[in-house]
Amino acid sequence: MSASSSGEEKVTWVGYLAFVLTIVFFSGFFAKSTEWWRVLDFTVLNGSFGAVNGALTFRGEGGTGAKDGFLFALELAPSVILSLGIIAVTEGLGGLRAAQQLMTPILRPLLGVPGICSLALIANLQNTDAAAGMTKELTDEGAITDHERAIFATFQTSGSAIITNYFSSGAALFTFITVPVITPLAVILVFKFVGANFLRLWIAHMEVRRVQEER
Repeated sequence: MSASSSGEEKVTWVGYLAFVLTIVFFSGFFAKSTEWWRVLDFTVLNGSFGAVNGALTFRGEGGTGAKDGFLFALELAPSVILSLGIIAVTEGLGGLRAAQQLMTPILRPLLGVPGICSLALIANLQNTDAAAGMTKELTDEGAITDHERAIFATFQTSGSAIITNYFSSGAALFTFITVPVITPLAVILVFKFVGANFLRLWIAHMEVRRVQEER
């Protein structure tokens, strides 16, 4: 997921198309569809584990210690592997260079992160693990700094996977809330940005303080 060549190679229409399709893939837009195009959704392709003895998965229940932790980590592996594979294909088609060009003017003022983070941002709305894996790869390849990683991680961990969680777990409350269903979701999304910018301001303050102390 390298950003080193983003300014060296021209972005073609294939790159822009790959970027748009990847956004659609991670957005959850086709998750509830019953038509063939549901295969364009990350959650659908990620699938689910089969049931053992009714509602239990292979992990079972009542586990403890390292063994249960290992099975928990094993549950996360498919989504991370799939997401990184999709991003690798997107990068090969020039989609990440397109993301850098299109989204940096938007994400810089909003979050203080480069546009190459946009796909991880979209993925975070649907899947926590995929977004975390993508962010780690961005950091490892030097596409984002430590400060940008901290800000972006704050955005992700606040209300992570809000679309998936809100419309699954939160659906039980839809008949009781007195505001439009979309309103709580919008509030959560807004405060994801608010929380990230609080950390952004704190980091900026600490940087100014550090510079003053070095003089």
